[in-house]
Amino acid sequence: MSQPHETPETTPYDVIVLGAGPVGQNVADRARAAGLSVAVVERELVGGECSYWACVPSKALLRPVIAVADAGRVDGARQAVTGRPDSDRVFARRNRYVTDWDDSGQARFVKSIGADLYRGHGRLDGRRRVTVTRDDGSRQTLSARHAVAVATGSRPALPDIPGIREARPWTNRHGTDSSTVPGRLAIVGGGGVGVEMATLWQGLGSQVTLLARHGLIPRMEPFAGELVAQGLVDAGAQVRTGVQVTALRRPDPGGPVTLTLDDGGELEADEVMFATGRTPSTDDIGLDTVGLTPGSWLDVDTTCLVQGVEGEWLYALGDVNHRALLTHQGKYQARTAGDAIGARAAGRPLDDAPWGDHATTADQHAVPQVFFTDPEAAAVGLTAAQAERAGHRVKIVDLAFNAAQGANLYADDYQGQARLVVDVDRDVLLGVTFVGPGVSELLHSATVAVAGQVPLKRLRHAIACFPTVSEIWLFLLAAYQLDRD
Repeated sequence: MSQPHETPETTPYDVIVLGAGPVGQNVADRARAAGLSVAVVERELVGGECSYWACVPSKALLRPVIAVADAGRVDGARQAVTGRPDSDRVFARRNRYVTDWDDSGQARFVKSIGADLYRGHGRLDGRRRVTVTRDDGSRQTLSARHAVAVATGSRPALPDIPGIREARPWTNRHGTDSSTVPGRLAIVGGGGVGVEMATLWQGLGSQVTLLARHGLIPRMEPFAGELVAQGLVDAGAQVRTGVQVTALRRPDPGGPVTLTLDDGGELEADEVMFATGRTPSTDDIGLDTVGLTPGSWLDVDTTCLVQGVEGEWLYALGDVNHRALLTHQGKYQARTAGDAIGARAAGRPLDDAPWGDHATTADQHAVPQVFFTDPEAAAVGLTAAQAERAGHRVKIVDLAFNAAQGANLYADDYQGQARLVVDVDRDVLLGVTFVGPGVSELLHSATVAVAGQVPLKRLRHAIACFPTVSEIWLFLLAAYQLDRD
């Protein structure tokens, strides 16, 4: 007998996608391009975390802050800047880029590729089955002939410390959708979210205190965190490392919050934000019905096929597979997995060897990442320490950016550093790190060099235009050659 509000029939599709963020949209698009029918299920806004609470709003908010800082580094422009960014205009700019949290445009895109959009909470219901529960309690059962792709993303991980519920801390969502500048903001966590939010809110007028257990942005080269920390201090923020929050107090819901620290001290702020990691949004999607643990990260192979599930039908893309919690990397996985789903459905052989059409090889070797701080920090591939731990014989090349005249024209007294990590046995780059104003636009050239395994002998023939910041490539490669000779 059917349950109340339940639609008894099952609607078949070739592919079902759980999550309509950028990752889900990309795998749906690739599956449709392969001629497969696709259902996309979304329980919040179509466009996901990236579009409304992460990448898009944070960069829309940060750009005016960085633009003002950039102007302050150029004589002549500096004198024209007489104050901080206009916070009301900055928030209005953010609202435009997130379309006022209206997802109708992105919903139209999903439909434009020929996929069917289901709004509701999608849960696995055994092998190749998904049940969608709508807000009104009605349910629809879908079945997948070939694949179910999980692209449900992640959410903030809050520490279990006394007083955290009463303190009502900000997370990345509050940090990007708020339209009021707190007088004092404490940010807990020195990773990418923490340093970007510290840059943003300090630039808009908060007195920011950034608390980090270790150094800042620890997955990059150590000098990157050091330069970003100095940039925050120069902007007026306080940066305290080697400290943890052990308790919170907020007796008055409208009053300040007090942070108790493990060094015995206390810190009072008007708001506190936690940027202390992410947890997968897999706790209530029916993993137990296919033999997996609810709330777990999903282990996948090179085609993003989930391990431990029989039948080669369940895929996990983006944050949920924990390889790289970055939108662009998740979209890369989605494109690759979508092509693999199409090949498997058509009975074609997979090209899943390293760097093949159906292999997410870049997840291990060429993941690019930018932190839009001041200065910016951008890196791809392995750090020197990671390369050495992996057993590579490496040569490290470090240069200050002011070696390039283009950098000095970009900003008076340009401050920044670049590093190459070279595999001396193969004469190719294993990793590249840039820190400095505007370096995010240099990162793709580094990514091409690392992913393409371009020999340095050939790379020296890639001529950088004069006078640009990218001239740093010329000096880095020359320094490597001189040292090798």
